[in-house]
Amino acid sequence: MKSVETTGKTIEEAILMAVAKLGVQRDNLEIEVLEQPVKGLFGIIGGRDAKIRATIKKSVKDEIKEFLSRVLELMGVEARIEMVEEDSQITVKLSGQNMGLVIGRRGETLDALQYITNLVVNRGKSDGKRIIIDTEKYRSKREETLRKLAKRLANKVQRTKKSIVLEPMNPYERRIIHSTLQNHPYVTTYSEGEEPHRKVIIKLK
Repeated sequence: MKSVETTGKTIEEAILMAVAKLGVQRDNLEIEVLEQPVKGLFGIIGGRDAKIRATIKKSVKDEIKEFLSRVLELMGVEARIEMVEEDSQITVKLSGQNMGLVIGRRGETLDALQYITNLVVNRGKSDGKRIIIDTEKYRSKREETLRKLAKRLANKVQRTKKSIVLEPMNPYERRIIHSTLQNHPYVTTYSEGEEPHRKVIIKLK
């Protein structure tokens, strides 16, 4: 990240010089004091200015891009990384060749990549951002597929009057099933089991 070394009669004066040079707010700088100011004899002879190094802090987007670039490189995947930030969420869109490798079987690799990115980037932060990683509109396509599946199975439960146990799903996918059927007049849903084998059950009300 960009940094400068500046001096001043006081540390605060040196910091103000750094703010002016870098053109950012004080809160966006990490300050390292290199030399404390020393008053000279009679305030003139043998004095020494304060010296600091100011570095622009990494943004959350910088951290995400740095981490994902490293992981994707290890996977042998070249991808363009684009990000959209909205309130407490950052959506990361990956594009390029071999995106099927990034998605994995039923999105398992993509989910794992999203999970570990959230852990690494939000570690030690009380106000961490929720990071959603997507490629080739996989998540919206998967959501549409799951909503259609939920409605079809709900009709089957209503017709046969027998409960249906779905295959294990991650929390995101289970929420889609639950939300799709939450206002259904004849069936209800609940989850059971332990992660990562937790399943959704659809049954008559």
